[in-house]
Formats: sequence, structure tokens, C-alpha cells
Amino acid sequence: MEKNKSCIILGAGPSIGLAAAKKFASHGYNIALASRNKNKLDILAKNEDLKNIKVETFEVEASNENQIFSLVQSAEKNLGSVEVGIYNPSKFVKKSILDLTSKEIEKAWKVSCLGGFIFAKELAKLMMNRKRGTIIFTGATAGMRGGNGFAAFAIGKFGLRALAESMAREMHPKGIHVIWVNIDGAIMNTQINNNNKEEDEKFIKPDDIANNYFQLHSQNRSAWSHTAELRTWKEKF
Repeated sequence: MEKNKSCIILGAGPSIGLAAAKKFASHGYNIALASRNKNKLDILAKNEDLKNIKVETFEVEASNENQIFSLVQSAEKNLGSVEVGIYNPSKFVKKSILDLTSKEIEKAWKVSCLGGFIFAKELAKLMMNRKRGTIIFTGATAGMRGGNGFAAFAIGKFGLRALAESMAREMHPKGIHVIWVNIDGAIMNTQINNNNKEEDEKFIKPDDIANNYFQLHSQNRSAWSHTAELRTWKEKF
């Protein structure tokens, strides 16, 4: 396998992040795992499915421009050409409008949207030189409609979707594939196994999300997707 290409996952954790890391690693991508908690990332990096590729971990605050710049530059230098970037962070807040504070709104927007802008901009500057690359934003149904009590979360995800749409229209003709993925439903907690198949089918499996992410990245540019929706067959919509 080639060892000179890499995938950055910002907002990596034991669910989508680890699943995506394993999927891309299985196709020869070196992996950069980034989040606020480097100790937890170091544990993920020891996963058996990542042993045959190079993995580096980075402590990054999602809206910190300097940290994101260092992340992208370090991955490019030490892991190989950054071909894929996955942006996962979000700030989940459930409160009445009357109880929300301006700081909570600002934080939710910064984590979900501003960080996505900084990350995607830095990736795009590298990818422009090669006229190829994939940027995937992990979205949610809150980015399609605002729910009662979910104003802060929705503001961040709506903003992220708007960023993805604008960026796709600018970057697709330059060879950079930008995708916003609506994760419509609850994600299975891989650390809990209740041995109840019927109950499990109510949840989206992280490995299946990762499979879709890789399929989106692998699309021929003659038939690119910009948006995708993932939900279980039992989810109402």
C-alpha cells in the first residue's frame, strides 16, 4: 500500500472518528486524529486496525486557528499528502430560548461552524495545488430544521451546512470535493452491547457511516454528491 497519503479527522472519538480512521487506514491512508483530549486519542491510536499505518494524535480546540493550522501542516509534512479531511466537532446544547445565554450560542456556533471554516480553508489551500481532495462535514438533522430547545445546536449546524454549500460551489470546479452529511438519527454507542438486535437497529452504526464516507470520497468527479443523508431503515423522516 502507498504510505504517502493521509486523512485528518478533527473531532475524533470512539464512534465516527475511530470508525473513519479504521476505514481509511484499511485503504492505505495514514491518519491524523485530533480533538481536545489527546490522552483519549492516544488510546484510539493503539487500535489493532490501525497498526499497519502511521497514526499521529493532536490536541486541538475546534475553533483555534493556530492549532488547526499546525494540525494541517504537521499532517502534510509527517503523514503524507492530505487527501481527506473530516470535520466532526459540535456543541450540543438543549435549552429554552429563554434560558440560553449569548455565550452558549457563541460557543455552539464557534465549535460547529467557525471551526469547520478554519479547518476547510486550511485544507483547501493545500488541495488547490494538487487539484484534488475531499472535505467531509459531519452534519445533523438540526442543520435542516430547528427543533424546540435546540436553537444553539441548530445555529451551529445550519451555519456549517451553509459553509459547505458555498464552499462546494466554489471548490468543486477546482477539483476539491466538498460534502455535507446529514446524520439523521442516534448513533450506536459501540461501548455498549445489549445483545438486543431489534433495539440495535434503531441506531446508526459508526462503521456504516465510515463506509459511506469512504464511498463519497471515492466517487468519480463526473457524478459527485454534495449532500448525503444517513439514517436507519427504522427512522421516521
